[in-house]
Amino acid sequence: MPPVPPFHLAFPVRDLSEARRFYGELLGCAEGRSSPDWVDFNFFGHQLVAHLAPGECGHRSTSEVDGHQVPVRHFGAVLPMKDWEALAARLGTEGMHFEIEPQIRFRGQVGEQATMFFLDPSGNALEFKAFADVSELFAK
Repeated sequence: MPPVPPFHLAFPVRDLSEARRFYGELLGCAEGRSSPDWVDFNFFGHQLVAHLAPGECGHRSTSEVDGHQVPVRHFGAVLPMKDWEALAARLGTEGMHFEIEPQIRFRGQVGEQATMFFLDPSGNALEFKAFADVSELFAK
């Protein structure tokens, strides 16, 4: 696949210290610039900006995907399978509550993928996924 330009995503958090612990320490995202109201993270090569906005936090709606109710509003990353497996193991060891446990979705179908969903401390939903064959990322 050709190189992908970095995306930028800004999202609300209730507490910047919590966000620093979660994204920086737990997920291993290096911190960039910051102010008293926001902080940048290098989210697997993309610019993620946590903005202090407690009133806008949390997910509220779900949608059915392959037999599971997934949070409609979510973000994440597509990782190499070995990195996904390592992250799933580390989060399990850290006692992460998974909204959807690490598993294989669309098993035996085009687009088969490993996936897991969890919430950050502000209730933002994250999905991390991996493909045995990443060329199937957009396959029908």
